[in-house]
This record gives sequence, structure tokens and C-alpha cells, in this order.
Amino acid sequence: MGIEAKGFAADVTNKMQLIQAFQRINNTYGNIDVLEYSPHSGNMVTSVLDTTDESVLHAYNNLVIGAINSARQVIPGMIERGRGALLFTTDLSSMHPSPIFGNVGIAMAGLRNYVLNLNDKLSPKGIYVGHLSISSLIRRGTSFDPDIVADTWFQLYDKKTVIEETYPQGIMKNFN
Repeated sequence: MGIEAKGFAADVTNKMQLIQAFQRINNTYGNIDVLEYSPHSGNMVTSVLDTTDESVLHAYNNLVIGAINSARQVIPGMIERGRGALLFTTDLSSMHPSPIFGNVGIAMAGLRNYVLNLNDKLSPKGIYVGHLSISSLIRRGTSFDPDIVADTWFQLYDKKTVIEETYPQGIMKNFN
């Protein structure tokens, strides 16, 4: 498709590494028009009865603090240009409590809150903020194939009318 891609590694829990990575991106490609943040808590998921302050802090640093520090690197430029998009992915524990995701659910709910508040402040400035909550692990060759999920994200981004969606769409009806 003629698209050039390059990786810029940084630990999202290390603010200075993150800032430096964004500086390298800007130096290489210029302005960032779209930021997609798909956090991963690693293999540190704890059930609610095994959740500790340390396990929540680990998840919170990866999922929420990393998102905030990433967004803060691109928001000023987007406001200046009057356009851009911030896309955040979580799992369903951000919208519906799940005891098996004790620590991660707390952090994901915090990330969702941040996203909805960002939308409130940035949409009047021409910046689209979207949230996609996915109900399963993304795996190639399944109905959660990354290409299918990416297409869902593209549709949300392209239309810019829906702030928040689930994948698969409508799955939250199963929880009500």
C-alpha cells in the first residue's frame, strides 16, 4: 500500500523514554495525527481476591499513566491544528466488572473514565477521542482477528460519530 512504518520502542511506564520516543517520531515523520493506545498489563492479571495494592499499581502504571503520558505528547499539536484522533482500547472489564480481572479492571475503568473526559474537552476542538472495549483476546484466524478488529477501529475513526463501542458490537446486552 506504499505505507512506510517504523517502530519506536519505549517503556510506557518510563516517562522520559516515552517523551524521547515521541520526539524521535516527530523528528522522523512530523506531526502525529492519530494516536492509538492499546495497553497491555503483561501477565500480571490478578483475580479480585488476589488483588493487592502492588498489582493495581502495576496495572495502573501500564494502562492509565502510560495512556496519559502518551496523549499529552500529541494533544497540544492536535489542538493547535484543530484536528486529530486519540483512540484507546480496553477490555470489557472497563465497562463491566469481572472478578477474574481484579487489578486490571480497576485500571481499565480508570482509563475509560480518562477517555470519556478527554472526549468532553477535545471534541469541541475538532479532535476525535474514541474508546473500543474488546471482549476477548485478539488472535489471528478467529473472529477476534487483528484485521477485523482494526477494521472496526477504522470505521469508528472514519465516521467519528460514536465515542465508545464494544467488540463485538452489542455484547454489553448480554450483561444487562
